[in-house]
Amino acid sequence: MWPSRRRSERVTCLACGEQVTRSAAREYDKHGDRWDREDKTFEHCCKACHRELCHLPRNELEELLVDLEAETANREAFLAAYLTEVERRYGTLEEES
Repeated sequence: MWPSRRRSERVTCLACGEQVTRSAAREYDKHGDRWDREDKTFEHCCKACHRELCHLPRNELEELLVDLEAETANREAFLAAYLTEVERRYGTLEEES
């Protein structure tokens, strides 16, 4: 049997930009459904960045980020729009004392 090409394939971590072998990375599916693999291309995180990710459900987050990214020209505008939209949808975050 021939060895898999995936073992030597190199991918770029979407978090840190590091190039690692495919076997040293974790697949990231921005739609949150990595099991439905038909006609998909995946982004990747290196194992170190993957450990740092929050693995809680991200209901509506990806859609919100994609929508805001399409509407904003720079980082500052994106962050301001994100904060405004989160407060509009979910209310203000009150600090616990």
